[in-house]
Amino acid sequence: MGPSGNGAGSGAAKRQKLEKVVIRFAGDSGDGMQLTGDRFTTEAALFGNDLATQPNYPAEIRAPQGTLPGVSSFQIQIADFDILTAGDRPDVLVAMNPAALKANIGDLPRGGMLIVNSDEFTKRNLAKIGYESNPLETEELSDYKVVPVAMTSLTLGAVEAIGATKKDGARAKNMFALGLLSWMYGRELEQSEKFIRTKFAKKPDVADANVLALKAGWNYGETTEAFGTTYEIAPAKLPAGEYRQISGNTAMAYGIIVAGQLADTQVVLGTYPITPASDILHELSKHKNFNIMSIQAEDEIAGIGAAIGASYGGALGVTSTSGPGLALKAEALGLAVMTELPLLLINVQRGGPSTGLPTKTEQADLMQALYGRNGESPVAVLAPCTPSDCFGTVIEAARIALKYRTPVLVLSDGAIANGSEPWRIPDISEIAPIDRNLAEAADLAEGEFQPYARDPETLARQFAIPGTRGLEHRIGGLEKSNGPGEISYEPANHDLMVRLRQAKIDGIEIPDLEVDDPTGDAELLMLGWGSSYGPIAEAVRRARRGGVKVAQAHLRYLNPFPANLGEVLRRYPKVVLPEMNLGQLALLLRGKYLVDIQSVTKVAGRAFLADEVEGIIDDALAGTLADRENEKATLARAAAAIIGGKSGANA
Repeated sequence: MGPSGNGAGSGAAKRQKLEKVVIRFAGDSGDGMQLTGDRFTTEAALFGNDLATQPNYPAEIRAPQGTLPGVSSFQIQIADFDILTAGDRPDVLVAMNPAALKANIGDLPRGGMLIVNSDEFTKRNLAKIGYESNPLETEELSDYKVVPVAMTSLTLGAVEAIGATKKDGARAKNMFALGLLSWMYGRELEQSEKFIRTKFAKKPDVADANVLALKAGWNYGETTEAFGTTYEIAPAKLPAGEYRQISGNTAMAYGIIVAGQLADTQVVLGTYPITPASDILHELSKHKNFNIMSIQAEDEIAGIGAAIGASYGGALGVTSTSGPGLALKAEALGLAVMTELPLLLINVQRGGPSTGLPTKTEQADLMQALYGRNGESPVAVLAPCTPSDCFGTVIEAARIALKYRTPVLVLSDGAIANGSEPWRIPDISEIAPIDRNLAEAADLAEGEFQPYARDPETLARQFAIPGTRGLEHRIGGLEKSNGPGEISYEPANHDLMVRLRQAKIDGIEIPDLEVDDPTGDAELLMLGWGSSYGPIAEAVRRARRGGVKVAQAHLRYLNPFPANLGEVLRRYPKVVLPEMNLGQLALLLRGKYLVDIQSVTKVAGRAFLADEVEGIIDDALAGTLADRENEKATLARAAAAIIGGKSGANA
């Protein structure tokens, strides 16, 4: 059967059915690993598998080729059932060079399959990353199923007939890897070929080279005896509907578009590109037909200034950023609080402080989101838990912003923004419209309009679009008097306005926190927020399969908290909260509810693994969780002492 078939493999290869598999593509940042992973993801989505992905980008714009800092990887888990993460560790590692092997081999479990591009294991490339000898020729990799494949030379041979340059041929080796993995897992090449020809439509020679490399990889799997088995993972049984693969950033952009349509208003995105939030700008800039205006400003401050100006003009102002950019926007965000304008601020968290880890994930901006402004400047704060959840979360954020006349901060993070999963496309007609709550001259008697007169239920102030005859009003960063909105320095008025703005946020209507506790008598509650949802939920699943009684709850609303949160926390003898920070939410919950929250922290630039959370559950029930956290602090102090000692000796 040829490469246009269903990839069933040669007659000599056995077919093995699997429930799931985790595959990681790893190579140099110029090897196209993200594109390879994305194409394999699309093949899995079209086939009907459930899937979850997690790209891992190098932080350097262009690290020296073949070095550890330049390694890029893409991990995908595909399954015939509902999954929650991209997998803890790969079952199959595709390493395109020695650096990719060295950077990732520690994650491959014993017995895992290792497919390597043996052409790249030259003395020069091995020496770059500290290999004294070729690990493919020693016993170093004896714990794995190693399959060396001369991908570069096989690709060059495949494209020789069309006269492709050596450079273009070598750059197509990632498509050889894609073709080989497509053969292994029974995936058709038709859609990938169509994608290649569309992507390189203006460079037909490059398109031909990539298609030939793709088919060469498939044919290599079909004809070689290196692989004795092909694998079959059946489509997942997901709820009926139309699905597409979606990343968190794309889902966020689509949610913003839909929010504008539901509110029947123009959306203005004022932003400055910053990793890992830039894709929101890239996606929204494609959709002017939905009354979207995208402004790439000269800096972060100008970006939020444009968004605030748009909101003042009656549009829905949106700005997007990551942690360092949120710091720069702080003063202008305070202006939006003072003027009580609707505003969406999307913060895709990354490792910090300062520039920190631009391409890695973290959850350490919570305190900044809540309190990172001068004065009492309360804003609503929401956090999505999965890539697809970004869509509904940002629509909810827009609804709150317009109903309560307030800025709303949405805390995504790198794991959510760059990860992807199947998304059941919703019926937009089933989503309730959003009321913009604008004052109209026809509804008010002459002289009746007061810009700071408040709705008795929401405490939202009256707002009129500038230029509306009879509804002119003053606005700005100076404190206003309640009601007429004149500038006021009266102490009692300032106290009143501060408390009113806080009460408005505290009074936002949100649903109660839902708790997943099948037996109703669990002693342990696993609590989370943001992207920790997947690993916590997967770990809870595993624990329950082992007979452990454990409850789970996940916070989407971080300001205000759900009304029943205190009752939920007091219901369980043990509450454990894993966070990718040093315990920010745990600190807040302890202070507000006077409950002993056991904090588990991780600031490695990587999300929790389900295996890690399983261990946390075991330790919590055994009463040894505090030892785990104390050990982290002890190790940090020991490392500091060692480094300090060396520094002193050198001095």
